[in-house]
Amino acid sequence: MFNIDQLQAFVTTVETGSFSAAARQLNKAQSVISQHIINLEIDCNTALFDRSGRYPLLTHAGQKLLSHAQALLNQHQRLQNSALALNDNTPSEITIALDEGIPFNSITAAIDQLQSQYPNVTLEFLSASSFDIIDMLKTEQPLTGIIFSELNMPTYLDFECIGTVTFDLYVAKKHPLTQLKCKNIDELRLHRQLLIRSRNTQTSSFQLKISPDVWFADNYFLLLELVIQGHGWCLLPNHVAADSIKSAEIVKLPLEFEEMGWQANVDVLQHQRHSDLAIFKTLRSLLRNRL
Repeated sequence: MFNIDQLQAFVTTVETGSFSAAARQLNKAQSVISQHIINLEIDCNTALFDRSGRYPLLTHAGQKLLSHAQALLNQHQRLQNSALALNDNTPSEITIALDEGIPFNSITAAIDQLQSQYPNVTLEFLSASSFDIIDMLKTEQPLTGIIFSELNMPTYLDFECIGTVTFDLYVAKKHPLTQLKCKNIDELRLHRQLLIRSRNTQTSSFQLKISPDVWFADNYFLLLELVIQGHGWCLLPNHVAADSIKSAEIVKLPLEFEEMGWQANVDVLQHQRHSDLAIFKTLRSLLRNRL
């Protein structure tokens, strides 16, 4: 019967589009990938790919098998991570990485409690965009990320929602947009948009590009400064904008649809390699409902 190598070759071929691309990704010879899939087709007693064209295409049988193969590989990955963690002890140092748009003061009580329970553990704190934090977790370091929810999360990460942060549209007080009341969000296309983007140029699933004229920054405080200087309009967390609102440097965008605010979910996430360790379970518990 089929094995993990066969299923991995099958799924990777589908994801990459060809046997050769799958071989490169899995660091194997193309002949090995092809043989794995041939053996899988023999075990299944049916063709999984139509090979008549330049690139292999899934047959109906292949489409039916794909979701099951992906689920099994995800479970296999979790089993491997759990097995590696069986003999692990509490790490001497852990890192907490926080998206700049999430208020740090909302989690300080949880950190105080964690330190009292694990006084010998050194804590490191990092600030980065949500996508950059997800990238950090690829390295399997003992890290907890606190990020804005993304639609597509890597399968090797465990995550749960701990609350929400409210966003609104803001612009400099002297910006032309303050002189009119936009009837709808399409009118914003006529003015430059300021948008958050990670260091590897990924944008958030809730930070939609609306205007054809866009400037980017990798954190919300840089975006705030650009808004203050009048370079465009921007979606900002309300707590980031609060002081500049009070000082009248920026204003909430005047819109006919007055309540255009977004409620962005905030997730805590950890690599499966570490998420079952007691200290990480404790941290997740302490962070619940902090926002």
